[in-house]
Amino acid sequence: GATVDAKGCPSDSDGDGVFNHGDDCPDTPKGLVVDSRGCPVEMIERETELLDTGMIRLQNVNFETAKADILPESFPTLDAVGALLVKWPQLAIEIGGHTDGRGSAAANQKLSLARAKSVEAYLLTKYTELKDEQFTVKGYGEAKPIAPNDGEVNWAKNRRVEFVVQNKDVLKKEVERRRMMEKPSEAPADSTPQN
Repeated sequence: GATVDAKGCPSDSDGDGVFNHGDDCPDTPKGLVVDSRGCPVEMIERETELLDTGMIRLQNVNFETAKADILPESFPTLDAVGALLVKWPQLAIEIGGHTDGRGSAAANQKLSLARAKSVEAYLLTKYTELKDEQFTVKGYGEAKPIAPNDGEVNWAKNRRVEFVVQNKDVLKKEVERRRMMEKPSEAPADSTPQN
C-alpha cells in the first residue's frame, strides 16, 4: 500500500526518514527529530506538557538583544509548537512574553509584548491553518518571574514565552477521552467449565 517514487522507493514527503505509509505525522517541519512513527519528539513532549499543565513554557526561544527579532535557532522549537497547535484548532491561547529584571519595568513590558507578537506572527505566517482569533498576546515584562533576578542562569529562566490555554475545559475533555481509551476493556469472565 506504499506510494513509491520513479525508482520504486517508498515516498517520504516530509523528508523525516519515515516513509509516508508509516508516518503518523506526514507534514513534519524540516529539522525536527522524529520518533519511529514520524512524529516530532519535541511536539509529543510539548503536548504532554499542555495536557498536564494547561500551558507550554518555552525558555529556549531567543531574540536579538533588546529586540523582538526571533533568532533562527529558535525556529525548530516554535515549529514543534506550531505543528501541535494545528492539531488543536479549538484551543484559545494567550501568548505571553516575559523578560528578566534588568532594565526599566516600562521598557521590559514593551519588549515582552513585542516579542510575544513576533512569536504569534511567526506561527500565523508559517502555519496558515492557525487563525488569528485563536490567539491573544500579552507582554508581562518582568512582573511574573519564575526565579530570582539574580544572575545569568535565573535571568535566562525568566526570559520566556508561554502559551496558556484560556479554555481549559477543552483540555479536560481530551484528558478524560484519552484516559477512557487507555482502560482495558472489561471482557466478561469465561464461563466454560475447566477440566
